[in-house]
Amino acid sequence: MSQYNNDFLKKNPTASHDEIATALQRMEAERQVIFEVVHALNQTSNLDQLLGRIHQALKKVLYADNCFIALHASDTDSFHFPFFADQFDSAPPPQKVGRSCTAFVFRTGRAMLIPQKEFDRLAQQGEVELVGSPSPSWLGVPLKTPTATIGVLVVQHYENDNAYDTRDLEFLDSVGGHIALAIERRRSEEALRKSESVFRLLFSNNPLPTWVMDDETLQFIEVNEAAVKQYGYTAQQFRQMGMKDIRGEDGGSWADVQRETGAGRFQGICKHRKKDGSIFEVEMTSHRFDYSGRRVRLVVAQDISERHVLEQQLRQAQKMEAVGRLAGGVAHDFNNLLMVVKGHTELLMNELPAGDRTARKIAQIDRAADRAASLTKQLLAFSRMQVLQPRVMNLNAVVEDMGKLLPRLIGEDLELSIRTAADLGSIRADASQMEQVIMNLAVNARDAMPNGGRLFIETSNADLDDAYNTTHPIVQAGRYVSLAVSDTGIGMDAETQAHIFEPFFTTKEAGKGTGLGLATVYGVVKQSGGFIWVYSELGKGTSFKIYLPRVDQPEERTSAPNMSADVPRGAETILLAEDEQDVRDVAREFLESAGYTVIEARNGSEALRLAGEQNKTMDILVTDMVMPGMTGKELAQRIQSLRPGLPAIFMSGYSEQTAAESAQSNGSMYLLTKPFSRSGLLRTIREALNAARVA
Repeated sequence: MSQYNNDFLKKNPTASHDEIATALQRMEAERQVIFEVVHALNQTSNLDQLLGRIHQALKKVLYADNCFIALHASDTDSFHFPFFADQFDSAPPPQKVGRSCTAFVFRTGRAMLIPQKEFDRLAQQGEVELVGSPSPSWLGVPLKTPTATIGVLVVQHYENDNAYDTRDLEFLDSVGGHIALAIERRRSEEALRKSESVFRLLFSNNPLPTWVMDDETLQFIEVNEAAVKQYGYTAQQFRQMGMKDIRGEDGGSWADVQRETGAGRFQGICKHRKKDGSIFEVEMTSHRFDYSGRRVRLVVAQDISERHVLEQQLRQAQKMEAVGRLAGGVAHDFNNLLMVVKGHTELLMNELPAGDRTARKIAQIDRAADRAASLTKQLLAFSRMQVLQPRVMNLNAVVEDMGKLLPRLIGEDLELSIRTAADLGSIRADASQMEQVIMNLAVNARDAMPNGGRLFIETSNADLDDAYNTTHPIVQAGRYVSLAVSDTGIGMDAETQAHIFEPFFTTKEAGKGTGLGLATVYGVVKQSGGFIWVYSELGKGTSFKIYLPRVDQPEERTSAPNMSADVPRGAETILLAEDEQDVRDVAREFLESAGYTVIEARNGSEALRLAGEQNKTMDILVTDMVMPGMTGKELAQRIQSLRPGLPAIFMSGYSEQTAAESAQSNGSMYLLTKPFSRSGLLRTIREALNAARVA
């Protein structure tokens, strides 16, 4: 199995469902191919049949329609081809080694991925020359035994330049070792009249724990080096033991866990115990055969604990995705309700005379609605459905500004240390959400240090290469900006770390905290295209590391909005499309109170019909993002095709719909997040109308 897939387990538990599923499928496919190769070695004595079965197994993981094996004859220094499958060329006769790509791999003893550009470079240096049909994607690995290189295994693609990658190279190289041993075994069997020497070679070099045991007593007869390393016993100790000595508690008997799968093969899953007492789960495959005059079983055991961890991570990702969708849907509907509550409280406050005793109670309702809106905002952040206002910015400015506020938040008993990189690159993110991320992580750190401690906030540039990608597969190699927030607090165990990004999960006592702080951080980072990892040990503190993509664009400066006390008024006509009647009524009252004429539509179809009536004057469209039958984005596009230049304002409780992207890239579209105020709506209306006139 490739090192790429084994290292996948070191990745952060925040990996997405699709990423974990893809890695798990690849790992299982590679494991199955290696098993089929080993199985073929034990079942097939004919070399041609063996190579054919290996070829069919390879095709389950990578493109291998064009595949051949070249074996080297040292006495004539030539290649012959015991297996050859190709779309265009037929199997060639034996030929001198020469300077083909195959010969180059054989001479160097290194696996090579040779696309067209690399071939041209090697040809110019005189290392290779074209033999056979040219292929833009060529992959060859040496077939090595412990003592020599005996040939080359090649796969190639005649059309796709990117048919193979480093992961395929590594996998094929590992399989090449098995194929080399298989071929060497057949050669030795013919030369030594079916002696046991090659079996011993294959047995000893199998990377999976393998042993031979008596079929009746289940006592170990021979074990390979992989079994010695995995279980911790010496080979001599194994020979004095039996299967019962390594079976874990409740591991089941040999007969209970083994089931026959055909062709004399048995398979099963059970728990084994190492010499140090640790328990792990294994998948065992066994075959009966005669060895040195006695009936024995050859058993191959694979530790599948890592696979189960991946499966658990997959279930965790699925749960996070489901909870996120639920949270986003609830928050969207709740924002519509809050829009009605806050809208009517604002209308009532505007109508009451100064000093009215009822005003205080209405103000309390409004404050409660604000707190509820804050909770829904955090839910939307976790579910990655909040409406962001990203811009190109320097994270140092946000960190330095927060550095002025955090001391009052975390208290005097905590020492705050901020280190920023002078040459920090730019990122594209929502500045206010980055402030929220830092504040939430700082609060989390404060609560982890009840007796004081140190809080570190650092920024730096991070160039993540392929080596980092092998241990964190969900991260694409590239340039990032890193934000690290670390503390010297009590730390967390592995069980807590597995749940910290879930909404409403908290380790605090009842009544303290909502359990949404880290969920909000997770959602903001993911929605901003970044990644977050947590490193923690009990008693040794915690470190959160965030990586955000670096962009090569100038920093965007924002001007402060005009927040004058005067609310702009107007006499224009507004087409209002909103499927929720209560929300539509509040928005209509807001607009009519400022002098506008409002044409109401209950859905997108009705709004489109009204816009098509030539006798109706319309100066601007105000529409909900999400409506049944027709989205706000589609409605705006279709109306603007009828009335070119008509500005549009989207009302939304979340940004799952692509209208948010359209609004950010289209100067005639604006975003308004629910629940919004009367003044917020009227200022946005005036800004959009004025911009349309200038355009």
